[in-house]
Amino acid sequence: MNPPTTPLPPITAATPTSGKLSDLEIKDAHLIFESAWRNLQEEHGRENLRFPKEIILLGGAPGAGKGTNTAFITRARGLTCQPVVVSALLDSPEAKTLKDAGNMVGDREVVGLLFRHLLRPEYHDGVILDGFPRTNVQVECLKMLVDQMHALRREFYTTPLSIYFRQPTIHIMVLFVDERTSVERQLKRGREVKAYNEEVRRTGIGELLEDRATDYDERLAQRRYRVFKEQTWDALQSLKEIFHYHFINAQGPVEEVEQNILHELEYQSTLELDPRTVDRMRNVPVASELAVHARQELVKRLDSYEFGQNELFGQVVTFISRKIMPVIQRHAISGAALFNTEDPLLDDPTALAMLIDVFSERGFHAVVDLHRIEVPEKFDLQTGQIACRVKKVFRIQIRFPGSEIRRG
Repeated sequence: MNPPTTPLPPITAATPTSGKLSDLEIKDAHLIFESAWRNLQEEHGRENLRFPKEIILLGGAPGAGKGTNTAFITRARGLTCQPVVVSALLDSPEAKTLKDAGNMVGDREVVGLLFRHLLRPEYHDGVILDGFPRTNVQVECLKMLVDQMHALRREFYTTPLSIYFRQPTIHIMVLFVDERTSVERQLKRGREVKAYNEEVRRTGIGELLEDRATDYDERLAQRRYRVFKEQTWDALQSLKEIFHYHFINAQGPVEEVEQNILHELEYQSTLELDPRTVDRMRNVPVASELAVHARQELVKRLDSYEFGQNELFGQVVTFISRKIMPVIQRHAISGAALFNTEDPLLDDPTALAMLIDVFSERGFHAVVDLHRIEVPEKFDLQTGQIACRVKKVFRIQIRFPGSEIRRG
């Protein structure tokens, strides 16, 4: 194979996420990865470490529909292999041998089993990983794996083996539902599994489905969701700074979620734009992500006002209830009210933010405009100059569902 006419662009190594792991944890992650990588090289040889061209890391809250949507994502990406479900991988003969020997299947074992599994020829073009990474140590190991994949590509780029070491593409795809939806779906699954298994036992036809204790206990279902948000969610979020990130609103019915997936996969700006351009826009969030998280972030802000700035928060709430709400009540039919005020309370940007958040929590949509009006105060007869003071008027527009009046 002839060398390329243009030099291969340099690859920037992934860096650890700050504030996520302690120095000891980072050290452990490096030891785990180095051990797994050394074993792979000894078993297969460096020239045979051929990992998938495309890896889709599929994560999601309990009840988000990972199992339901995996087949659709596979078709949408043109993949021909079955997804790698990490929980099933941990039931493999290799994992059972570890457990039978009294060993715990921790990060070290998960990383070793998974990396070895990914070398199978059927995954060469691409694969979906369901359930990885789940911990910050696994996140670090994934980033080191991708760095090694880039290193292999550079090493074999001008050799006949280059076809096996293509530029890797890593997607993070997160199916998200809120806690209430997650709990409802978990409990629904429990009812369906129970009915199905009872029928299997009665007729002897079919295979029993997995029974999860969390699918029958609301408190356990809630705990499972919160563990996801506190552990796996952070691990997946830390990767959005490095890899292609797809946030999927999975709240609706299957058909709607499929359309959300298609829409997100069609939006390939991170694949088309120069990396510097992508990096420039990285802090601008995707609209769908904002909409799903808006309520949770609002609750967090309001609680922080109460516990961190309760005196100012009390003044804002009193101002709303005594001065603005009477105006809104007079416009209950129209669903729109305009309130002008010069109250110095709103000179404080924090107070202004509090006011908007309080209205949002109560189901109103508030917009505040600041108008500066120069008011003449003094006229100098000798110079003809007019001295003015600036009058600040806050115009607060409030919209809300109006009252429906039955006519006729």
